[in-house]
Amino acid sequence: MERVVFENFMKDNTSLELNIRDRIAKIHEDVNQHYDEKPYFYHLDKVGRLAYKYLHYIVEKTEDIIPVIFAAYFHDSIEDARLTYNDVMKIAKEYMTDKQALLATEIVYALTNEKGRNRHERANEKYYFGIRVIPYAPLVKACDRLANYNYAKETHSRMVSCYEKEMDYFVGCITPTTENDIRFTLPTELIAALFNKE
Repeated sequence: MERVVFENFMKDNTSLELNIRDRIAKIHEDVNQHYDEKPYFYHLDKVGRLAYKYLHYIVEKTEDIIPVIFAAYFHDSIEDARLTYNDVMKIAKEYMTDKQALLATEIVYALTNEKGRNRHERANEKYYFGIRVIPYAPLVKACDRLANYNYAKETHSRMVSCYEKEMDYFVGCITPTTENDIRFTLPTELIAALFNKE
């Protein structure tokens, strides 16, 4: 989609995006979740902004924009804010059609880690397969990783080397190999950012 078309759509829907942002900030605040010492919305806002930056490269229909933006903000709501799949669906339906709400909720569900004792068990092959088969889920997951990676670099965290060691594997895991549908792909600009080449 042309960037100008995307940006005009988002300008026309500014109040909707702000309502979604406010809602998820409150949900994470209510469970007292933080991102280091910051409110957890600090992270969610970074992911939402990255989705805004890269989504126009792969979105084809304006009706897909709000579900993806919603999912970017809500991506940790099941995993970390005690919401269920049905809770997310109910909230999504307040902002969009049933079809759009289903897409948004499926993305959030796809990004919810598996049960596990360590990073590898929580982000196993089943988890990555679930991301690869849901439209736009690879993009939202890549934005989530990039937000975490950028924050690790800003704070000189030990996670920088961990993310860098995992990056080839991570990108390979979320990049579909058999789909021709653009909704399942990662923009080359986003891949470049993940590898510090933008």
